[in-house]
Amino acid sequence: MSNSFYGPLDPAPDAGWVEAPPRKGFFTDTSVCIGCKACEVACKEWNAIPDDGMNFLGSSYDNTGALGASTWRHVAFIEQKKPLGAQQTGVVDLGMPGTSLPGAAGDGRADFRWLMESDVCKHCTHAACLDVCPTGSLFRTEFGTVVVQDDICNGCGYCVPACPFGVIDRRIGEKGVTKNAGIAQKCTLCYDRIGEGLEPACAKACPTKSIQFGDLDELRERAAQRVETLQAAGLHDARLYGESPDDGVGGTGAFFLLLDEPEVYGLPPDPVVTTKDLPAMWRTAGLAALTLLAGAVAAFGARS
Repeated sequence: MSNSFYGPLDPAPDAGWVEAPPRKGFFTDTSVCIGCKACEVACKEWNAIPDDGMNFLGSSYDNTGALGASTWRHVAFIEQKKPLGAQQTGVVDLGMPGTSLPGAAGDGRADFRWLMESDVCKHCTHAACLDVCPTGSLFRTEFGTVVVQDDICNGCGYCVPACPFGVIDRRIGEKGVTKNAGIAQKCTLCYDRIGEGLEPACAKACPTKSIQFGDLDELRERAAQRVETLQAAGLHDARLYGESPDDGVGGTGAFFLLLDEPEVYGLPPDPVVTTKDLPAMWRTAGLAALTLLAGAVAAFGARS
């Protein structure tokens, strides 16, 4: 792990890239997500990800459930029995579910609201999956993103429990039949596309621009302005998640505008890179080993 863990970090130069371009990332504005799942479909089509089934989970319109080896974009649907709040410009309100037309009650608002969020790998500044990978399959790109090299991954799975967000996983399937079966898989932020100056497939397909791609610094400025606009319009719960370089993972390369607490969306409220204490642990183990060795030498010397 980099010695600069406790301070702001540009991960690409830290990983050895010389004259790296500006760090790229995603800003996902959940306030304009309509739950169309175009991002899920575009991601699967471009990356040739196997179908993980049309599973009716009994939880709203969500048929994928969570991120995984064959779900690199996951659109969550959260139904809440509370109104969205004061009318604001630029926010899509579906006014659902309901048994009458939106606004029929006379107050212009529905009694329920939907929170929709297109989740994705966070491309952490301090990525535990990178720290624990024994083969170098996971690497930091010149854009600051984290990518798995399919031909190097041995399927050990060390990266799976290391991720504080539960993003990465090994693909389930029959080897020789299912693409990359047994191999760790996750979002690459369309490394092959952005290297050619193109948008990632999910951002290109998003009809409301809920998913925005670009230079991370510029996205953070844009996101901060969006939060101010929403709060001024009455959505006082609007907040950013993952944008701060001072959080437990050094900030994320894919961050979100949320309309409620992170836990509501299934996100950890205070994520911490799971390998943060590894250097201290290795030092302690080394000192313990030296102490045992010194004791053994002393015992051997006493017998002589």
